[in-house]
Amino acid sequence: MYLPRSLISHLYLHLLRTHHSLSPPVLVLVALEPDALCACRILTALLKRDYIQHKIQPVAGYGDLAHAGERLVRPMRTTEGGGGGVVVCLGVGGLVDLGSILGLEVDQEGGGEDMGGVEVWVVDARRPWNLGNVFGGHPSPITASGSEDNAVAQRKGVEKGRIEQSYKPGEGGIVVFDDGDIDDELLAEKDAYCALEQMPEIEEGAQESDGSDTESEAEDVMGESRPHKKRKSWSDREEEDDESEDEDGRPRQRRRSNASTPILSSPARPRPRGLVSTSTNADLPTIPSRSHSPAEDIPESAQPGKQPSARALRRRFLRLRRQHEAVLRKYYDLGTSYSEPISSLMYSLASELGREDNDLLWLAIVGVGSLELYGRSMSGVGISDKQHHSTVAAGWGGERGERIRQILRDEVRRLNPPELTDTGRDNNRGDSQSIIPTHARSPTDTSIRLSPEPRFLLIRHWSLYDSMLHSPYLSARLHIWSDSGRKRLHKLLAKMGVSLTQCKQSYTHMDMELKRGLRQRLLKYAPVYGLDGLVPPAGGVTGHREGWGFVRNWGFKACLSSTDVGVVVGAILEVGKSGVTGLERGGSWDRNLEHRELVDEEGKAEGEVWSARFWEAYDALENIDALKSALPTAMHLHRAILRTGTSLLEKRQIRHLRAFRMTVVKDGPDVPLFTHPAALTKLALWLGEAIAEQEREQKGKLGKGGRGTPLVVAGLNEARGVYVVVGLGGGGGVKVGESREEREKREKREKKKKEKDKKKEEKAAKKREKEAERRDRDDDDDDEDEEAETEDDDNEDSESSDEDDDDEDDVQFPGTDKINAPARNRFGNAFQEVVDETGARVRIDSFEHCVVEVRKEDLAAFLEGLSMKVVVG
Repeated sequence: MYLPRSLISHLYLHLLRTHHSLSPPVLVLVALEPDALCACRILTALLKRDYIQHKIQPVAGYGDLAHAGERLVRPMRTTEGGGGGVVVCLGVGGLVDLGSILGLEVDQEGGGEDMGGVEVWVVDARRPWNLGNVFGGHPSPITASGSEDNAVAQRKGVEKGRIEQSYKPGEGGIVVFDDGDIDDELLAEKDAYCALEQMPEIEEGAQESDGSDTESEAEDVMGESRPHKKRKSWSDREEEDDESEDEDGRPRQRRRSNASTPILSSPARPRPRGLVSTSTNADLPTIPSRSHSPAEDIPESAQPGKQPSARALRRRFLRLRRQHEAVLRKYYDLGTSYSEPISSLMYSLASELGREDNDLLWLAIVGVGSLELYGRSMSGVGISDKQHHSTVAAGWGGERGERIRQILRDEVRRLNPPELTDTGRDNNRGDSQSIIPTHARSPTDTSIRLSPEPRFLLIRHWSLYDSMLHSPYLSARLHIWSDSGRKRLHKLLAKMGVSLTQCKQSYTHMDMELKRGLRQRLLKYAPVYGLDGLVPPAGGVTGHREGWGFVRNWGFKACLSSTDVGVVVGAILEVGKSGVTGLERGGSWDRNLEHRELVDEEGKAEGEVWSARFWEAYDALENIDALKSALPTAMHLHRAILRTGTSLLEKRQIRHLRAFRMTVVKDGPDVPLFTHPAALTKLALWLGEAIAEQEREQKGKLGKGGRGTPLVVAGLNEARGVYVVVGLGGGGGVKVGESREEREKREKREKKKKEKDKKKEEKAAKKREKEAERRDRDDDDDDEDEEAETEDDDNEDSESSDEDDDDEDDVQFPGTDKINAPARNRFGNAFQEVVDETGARVRIDSFEHCVVEVRKEDLAAFLEGLSMKVVVG
């Protein structure tokens, strides 16, 4: 089932009305990522204000999720002696069958068919959805009293999986929170799923029995596939079929499993299940014939003409089922992508309840901004190609993402109105000229402000030089990894009038005149070096300030931007604060501190360490002292990214295979840092930016039709004997936005294409008329006219093909919210295909489907098989 955006507070209000002191606590399962962490903070703040007990459980992967289901969720079922309750999944399980992995499926003994009163709320930004959760996921359906002839009936208040206002929670089920995509984009998938749900499973290779029983069976099959018709039950239907169809509300399905050989006993990630049947159905029960057919009572003379045979009806039914299955399979094969951040969705819930404030708004801003740090966009994990335009919507989602950021800016203005006394002071101080704020207005100032943030890294806490040096944006465009790139950076600073002595000291201690004029100098000299998007465009006091960032003050203690907080929280999750303590004491970084305890091939101890870091990051979001103490961790991680990326580029260790570029991180002092998938993803994004810039300079455009070459980065985990492999869609070239000029050019091209098609249709109509006239008259001039027309058609076809070639060269991928957006990341699908073909020992446990662990000995064969796959949809 899914909850539409307009009813986002429906379930929470019911929980608030029915909760009491003896109610079981709400279980919150949270993924280990900044966006889910911020969403968890928003949700728990709401629960605390309403005095609702809750328990937070961090989840590192699918293995942890299955363990949490067995240890925490299953005991909640009423059939297991529990009292039911609510389980909230934040960034967890949107792509898999949660009923199976959490232990809420029907037992083999027949118990637990109603999910035991456990209601699972799924809030996830990853796509594609598991359609079994979206359009199914409900407990046993409600049938009419005293009637056994009812087929799978809709639950009251649920229409084709969509929850209506009349829906009454509390009976259990899986509920997906829709951000608007399901209602707008999954209409075909909804119809196909619901049609398949009403169809019985039939073996395609089985031999049909002869006689009237077979015809009756086929007629029943076709009748059940028609909408708005009640299915009739068979008198000798097997008891297990009744449980799987009538009581469970959906056809009996076979559990899918990963066909690979996992590393030891590691659980494989389940495939998405959307009622797509497989080719072999030997384990499914056959449909018995009915004992009596109504058609037998009708006299032969009164029956209509010749009816289709049972074999024809069966073939027709199977063809219809395959069509519906093809719709679902096409949806799953598109690849992974990201939709609206879940922190934004949780803030919408708080706003619907009237609970929004500065704290919750700040958490939503940090969560939304964190998606860009990890390259998560509408096209999956990859680099967003902004084409150096400052007007292009930066970050995830293109135009849709910019709309959400604009809403957040409006919320900042609404919740942080300027005081009259501050307006004059800001004008005198020059804030109206868009100076980057570095301090609060007063000791009690905790407001959120808009700031024209340059694309530097931790500028308020680093020197200007180091902030520019470690910026992925500047590193790629100035070629920082080479000596000529460093000289180019020095020349840019010299043109701006900033000496190396000034820019290498802490930014907060720089000369005030330099800081006041920094933004204007960047706007003046950045375009000379191709850095048009380095600083957002100027905006007036009442302007929209598109592209501006967010800054919050904690009195005189600190002033941090939302990007700074996202970088620091991410570093805590990826590296931990164990190294922070050593750096603060002046010691060196002990890279083997944690890995000495992690000599486990299954990765269980490693997952426990990652989960322990969750609580450090959770506390840092509200403790400014803990957040500031983690700044050295973030700085060390990004120094390591610069060192490792520079080494790989200088040594030319990035190879170009058939379908993607590939590099392996196995040497150097910073290798242990990149055993975490998120840290390795940041390194891959840094390399992807550099590769994309090289392609653009060498060829004038990105490869692979303007999408950029995909990139695969493997990091060695020596302690466990595995490689962590990350696949980056587009390797540095997934476009998610378009400028005004590009939009006008695209519209002009589409208009020109429509006119050309119209001319073709008119000419084809004239040609048909001439052919008709030619048939009427039989003269010698027909051959000459035909030759002339053929020449005209050839000329027109050649012109149209030239125009099509030009269009392909200039093709742009605008920011779109459609489900068939180009260049989606398909590494998750490709990984599974390679495992099925090669039998490589692989552990697929991460919620990020473009991340996989491969045995050290199997890496070469795995990459060889992967090079033959389609990795970008």
